[in-house]
Amino acid sequence: MTPGKVLITIGATLIFGGMLLEVGGKIPFRGKLPGDIRIQRDGFSLSPPLGTSVLMSLSLSLFWGLFQK
Repeated sequence: MTPGKVLITIGATLIFGGMLLEVGGKIPFRGKLPGDIRIQRDGFSLSPPLGTSVLMSLSLSLFWGLFQK
Protein backbone atom coordinates (compact mmCIF):
# COMPACT_ATOMS: atom_id res chain seq x y z
CA MET A 1 0.00 0.00 0.00
CA THR A 2 1.32 3.41 -0.88
CA PRO A 3 1.72 6.09 1.80
CA GLY A 4 -1.06 8.13 0.17
CA LYS A 5 -3.57 5.29 0.48
CA VAL A 6 -2.54 4.72 4.09
CA LEU A 7 -3.12 8.39 4.94
CA ILE A 8 -6.49 8.40 3.17
CA THR A 9 -7.55 5.25 5.03
CA ILE A 10 -6.44 6.66 8.38
CA GLY A 11 -8.22 9.94 7.67
CA ALA A 12 -11.45 8.21 6.62
CA THR A 13 -11.32 6.04 9.73
CA LEU A 14 -10.83 9.08 11.97
CA ILE A 15 -13.70 10.92 10.31
CA PHE A 16 -15.97 7.88 10.63
CA GLY A 17 -14.96 7.43 14.28
CA GLY A 18 -15.59 11.10 15.01
CA MET A 19 -19.03 10.90 13.45
CA LEU A 20 -19.83 7.83 15.58
CA LEU A 21 -18.76 9.69 18.72
CA GLU A 22 -20.94 12.69 17.83
CA VAL A 23 -24.12 10.75 17.08
CA GLY A 24 -23.41 7.69 19.27
CA GLY A 25 -25.91 8.62 21.95
CA LYS A 26 -28.61 9.33 19.36
CA ILE A 27 -28.52 5.89 17.68
CA PRO A 28 -31.79 4.27 18.80
CA PHE A 29 -30.68 0.60 18.69
CA ARG A 30 -27.29 1.08 20.39
CA GLY A 31 -27.09 -1.29 23.32
CA LYS A 32 -30.52 -2.79 22.64
CA LEU A 33 -29.73 -5.42 20.01
CA PRO A 34 -30.16 -9.14 20.63
CA GLY A 35 -26.95 -10.31 22.26
CA ASP A 36 -26.42 -7.13 24.26
CA ILE A 37 -26.15 -8.08 27.91
CA ARG A 38 -27.31 -5.88 30.76
CA ILE A 39 -26.67 -6.80 34.39
CA GLN A 40 -27.90 -4.49 37.15
CA ARG A 41 -27.47 -5.12 40.85
CA ASP A 42 -27.46 -2.84 43.87
CA GLY A 43 -24.65 -0.35 43.28
CA PHE A 44 -23.38 -2.22 40.21
CA SER A 45 -24.20 -2.03 36.53
CA LEU A 46 -22.56 -3.94 33.65
CA SER A 47 -23.69 -3.76 30.05
CA PRO A 48 -21.28 -5.24 27.47
CA PRO A 49 -22.83 -4.53 24.04
CA LEU A 50 -21.84 -7.80 22.32
CA GLY A 51 -24.50 -7.65 19.58
CA THR A 52 -23.70 -4.03 18.80
CA SER A 53 -19.98 -4.85 18.69
CA VAL A 54 -20.56 -7.65 16.17
CA LEU A 55 -22.69 -5.36 13.99
CA MET A 56 -20.08 -2.59 14.10
CA SER A 57 -17.30 -5.07 13.32
CA LEU A 58 -19.15 -6.36 10.26
CA SER A 59 -19.92 -2.82 9.10
CA LEU A 60 -16.31 -1.70 9.48
CA SER A 61 -15.06 -4.85 7.72
CA LEU A 62 -17.32 -4.14 4.75
CA PHE A 63 -16.24 -0.49 4.77
CA TRP A 64 -12.56 -1.55 4.87
CA GLY A 65 -13.11 -4.07 2.07
CA LEU A 66 -14.48 -1.34 -0.20
CA PHE A 67 -11.26 0.65 0.17
CA GLN A 68 -9.02 -2.37 -0.44
CA LYS A 69 -10.16 -2.82 -4.04
